[in-house]
Amino acid sequence: MVLHLYIARRFLVQVLQIFAGFFALMVALDMVEELRRFADQDITLMRAFVLALMNVPATFYKLLPLIVILSAIALFVGLARSSELVVMRASGRSGLVILVAPAITAFLLGAVCVFVLDPLAAATSRRYDVLSQGQSRGGSVLSVTEAGLWLRQGSDEGQTVVSAARANLDGTELYDATFLTFGPDGTPLARVEAQTATLIEGAWAMQGAKRWSLLQDNPERVAQMLQPGALLPTELTRDRIRASFGTPGAIGFWALPDYIADLHRAGFSALGHEVWYQMELAQPLLFAAMVLMAGGFTMGHGRMRRGGLLVLGAVLAGFTVFFLRNFGQVLGQNGQIPVLLAAWAPPLAALLMALGLLLHLEDG
Repeated sequence: MVLHLYIARRFLVQVLQIFAGFFALMVALDMVEELRRFADQDITLMRAFVLALMNVPATFYKLLPLIVILSAIALFVGLARSSELVVMRASGRSGLVILVAPAITAFLLGAVCVFVLDPLAAATSRRYDVLSQGQSRGGSVLSVTEAGLWLRQGSDEGQTVVSAARANLDGTELYDATFLTFGPDGTPLARVEAQTATLIEGAWAMQGAKRWSLLQDNPERVAQMLQPGALLPTELTRDRIRASFGTPGAIGFWALPDYIADLHRAGFSALGHEVWYQMELAQPLLFAAMVLMAGGFTMGHGRMRRGGLLVLGAVLAGFTVFFLRNFGQVLGQNGQIPVLLAAWAPPLAALLMALGLLLHLEDG
């Protein structure tokens, strides 16, 4: 038990060290990008640092599997160089027994990342959107709730808030839609309700629409029915609406099931969010597989020739699994393979390959 705790502690120290190094480097690089992006708006260094601090966690969270395998490689290389692995083997412990502690630690670390770090990364991502929109005017934001969907389209001439009971898969056709137009100073100007609104180039084409002027004392008295096909100007496009959904990582793990249900209720496809949710559930298993894979390549390199090539092989194997995981995510989001297969196949394959390698090299 003492030996297992010692190895687990060494592994956690390696994770924290590499974690801190990667995070600091990414914040520095993102600060440079924020300074370049808002250079014409006189952004301060502190403002760029805050923006980078809010933007990095969401990207950094996706790199955690790579950090885990790099930490495991550093752990086993260090134990081999100090001959501690030789002493452990001489005491009668096999390679699989030595790997129990770091594998379990990695699994628990993956659970902590999913349950704690994922909601934190989602919160900072949403905060970054707010801060960056405050730095630059305009933009569009889409939100999906139990009541339907809400979309804000902005420009220098004012804002328009759009709500609809449901929509088609790409958000270009709205049903039971309401448009609230506001001036640059936030004054409500008009309200339009339409049975359907279809996005065409530069405008919404409405059917069954009625308009109220909110500048009048009695809007109902001056309300007017609009002709079928009446146009309401907009700067939105199909791609901008799709981009307004953001990435699934912008939704916290605990909120994902309800958000997926809201997407289905509003008529949107939730494949991307369903795949991400299953990938999050599989993340602890992926972390454990990364540790086993690193151990299979590097635990014996201290007593074997070409140890550097084995370390390189472990790194390449980790990047390969990481690539296959992202590739499976893309296939799942496009509906080309089932959601469960896209999310669970890469970590399960990595785990089986790592166990096969260990049984062949260590105990075979």
